[in-house]
Amino acid sequence: MEDIKDTILKFFRLDKLINSLTGYTESRIDLLKIEIREEVARVLASGLMVLIIVLLGLIFIFFLSIGLAHYLNSFYEKSQVGYWMVAGIYGLPCLIFVLFRKRISNAMETHLMNMIRRKK
Repeated sequence: MEDIKDTILKFFRLDKLINSLTGYTESRIDLLKIEIREEVARVLASGLMVLIIVLLGLIFIFFLSIGLAHYLNSFYEKSQVGYWMVAGIYGLPCLIFVLFRKRISNAMETHLMNMIRRKK
């Protein structure tokens, strides 16, 4: 039975076609693996850069806030006023985000979906 199958495949030269198709499929799979690795590396590198920038930005804002609080303390000649004012500067946007979180979340989701559609 096996000999008949081999004979028919050789007769129609399907054995070379099957070998070529198998090789092509394996090559496409290997190429896809390489492309996925490159994309993952690119995304990780971008994410790491964003993380570093955010971390440095937070450190900058932290020290800027302390400096502003000290300046306001000396300006108003009180020891706590500057810290309360800086806390209010951060607290007000936080309160706004908490109160309008659903609207903000929906707007961000819509914006991100539009960005994804444009990329495709």
